[in-house]
Amino acid sequence: MYLKKIEGPRAVTLPDGSIMTRADLPPAETRRWVASRKSAVVKGITYGLIGEDEAMEIYSLSKEELFEWENAMKSHGEAALRATALQKYRQS
Repeated sequence: MYLKKIEGPRAVTLPDGSIMTRADLPPAETRRWVASRKSAVVKGITYGLIGEDEAMEIYSLSKEELFEWENAMKSHGEAALRATALQKYRQS
């Protein structure tokens, strides 16, 4: 088995004791962003699995979009990343 050479860690341990690997991140060709996929990207960035610039490049995200995901997750948790809950968690 051959492993592709990558920058940074292949796996990180989350505060709850679970392990997150690059395999847990959404595929690069993801176009339908459900809350769990957004959450996986934000957790990957927060805990050092991937960098912000790398995530923006892989997933074709803007800095503002990623910033909004991070703020929503930080303020209200994964539930705030659902598109149907946008009005409920939006800052006035």
